[in-house]
Amino acid sequence: MEKRCVITGLGAVTPLGNTVDSFWDGIKNGVCGIDYIKKFDISEFKVKIAAEVKDFNPELYMSKKDVKRNDLFAIYGMAAGVQAFEDSGIDMEKEDADRVGVIVGSGVGGLMTMEEQVRRMDAKGPSRVSPMFITMTIGNMVAGNIAIRIGAKGVCEDIVTACATGNNCIGTAFRNIKHGYLDVCVAGGAEGSICEVGVAGFTNLTALTTEEDPKKACRPFDKERNGFVMGDGAGILVLEELEHAVARGARIYGEIVGYGASCDAYHVTLPDPEGRGGAKAMQLAMKEAGIAPEQVDYINAHGTSTPANDVGETKAIKLALGEEAAKKTAISSTKSMTGHLLGAAGAIEAICCVKALQEGFLPPTINYHTPDEECDLDYIPNQGREAKDAVYALSNSLGFGGHNAVLCFKKWEGK
Repeated sequence: MEKRCVITGLGAVTPLGNTVDSFWDGIKNGVCGIDYIKKFDISEFKVKIAAEVKDFNPELYMSKKDVKRNDLFAIYGMAAGVQAFEDSGIDMEKEDADRVGVIVGSGVGGLMTMEEQVRRMDAKGPSRVSPMFITMTIGNMVAGNIAIRIGAKGVCEDIVTACATGNNCIGTAFRNIKHGYLDVCVAGGAEGSICEVGVAGFTNLTALTTEEDPKKACRPFDKERNGFVMGDGAGILVLEELEHAVARGARIYGEIVGYGASCDAYHVTLPDPEGRGGAKAMQLAMKEAGIAPEQVDYINAHGTSTPANDVGETKAIKLALGEEAAKKTAISSTKSMTGHLLGAAGAIEAICCVKALQEGFLPPTINYHTPDEECDLDYIPNQGREAKDAVYALSNSLGFGGHNAVLCFKKWEGK
C-alpha cells in the first residue's frame, strides 16, 4: 500500500537570510540577495558579483571543532539540517532510527577546500595537506554529518546531478517514504562554491552574467538576460509519512504528491532546445500526482537567466502543459533574488513552493523589464501576487548533463 508524504520541517541558509522566515520574507518582498563578492579579491576577475551568504554564525548549530573540520558547503547544509529537524519536533528517542533517513546532496562538494589544499601542497609540499582533506571535500559529508548529528540509521545518500541535485534528493526521499522504506527522511541540498576557481571556471565556461550592477544582474526570461549568478547556501526539508506525522501531532506544511525525472541526452551544458526532457519530467510529476495540466497553479521555474535555458524551459512548459494551460499558469524564477545555488537550488525553491501554497502568495521574478518574444508566459513580473486558491505547484530543476527533476507539491488542507 502506497503511503502519503508530508513536509514537517524546514531549514534554510541563503543569500536572503539564514532562517526560513528571513529567507521567505525576502522572497515575498522581491529583495535581491546579489552583491559584489566579498570572499576574495575580485580585481582580476571578469565576474565580480555573486549571491553570498551573509552574517552567518555556524556556531549557532555546531561546535567550533565541527566548523574547522568541514568545508563551507557542509557547514551550510548541517546548519539548515539542524534548523529543519528542530522545526519538525521529532524526538529520536521515540523513533526507530533504522526508519529515519538522510538524502542530501551537493552539486560540487568541497571546492573551497580543494582550492586551498592544492595551493598549500604546491607551496609547502604534500606532507602539509590537511588530514581532513578527503572528508572535507567529498559531497556525501552533508548527509553523513546530519545523520550522525540526529542519530538517523536508515538510508543515507548523496545524489549528485549538478543543478538538479536538490530536487533529485527530495524526490528520492519522497519515494522512500511513499513505498514504505522510511518513516522520516531529511532531504535537500547544500552548496559553497563561490571561490576563486569556482567563479573562474564558470566565467570561462561563459555561463555567468557579465552585468556589472548586482541588482540588475539576474533577470530570468527578460530579453536582456545574459547569464546566471552563482549563489551559496542550503535548503533542507523533513519529509514524513502522513500517519506517522499525524500520530505524533506534527505541524504539516504541505504534501509532496509527484516526482518526475528524465535526461535530455543532448549536451553536457546546453538544454534540449525543444524542451523535451524538461517537459517529460513535468509530465511524469503530474501523472504521479494524478492531476491535469489545468490544475497546476504555480511553477517555480529553473529560470537561470541564461539565453538557452529560459527559452528551452518556456518550450518545455508549453509542451508539458499544452499551450492553453501554460498561458494561464503563474510562473516565477526566484533565482532572480537568490542567484543560482547549483546543487542547493532545488531545495530552497522547494521551500518557496511549500510556503507559497501554505500562505497563498506567489513569489515574483524581479528585474523583468523587457519581454522576450520567445519567453511569452506569465512570469509574475517584479511583484508577487496573492493566490489564496492555489493548490498545486511544480518546481523545476534542470542540470548540466541533461538532468531534469520536477517535484509536485500540494497545499495541505487536512487529510
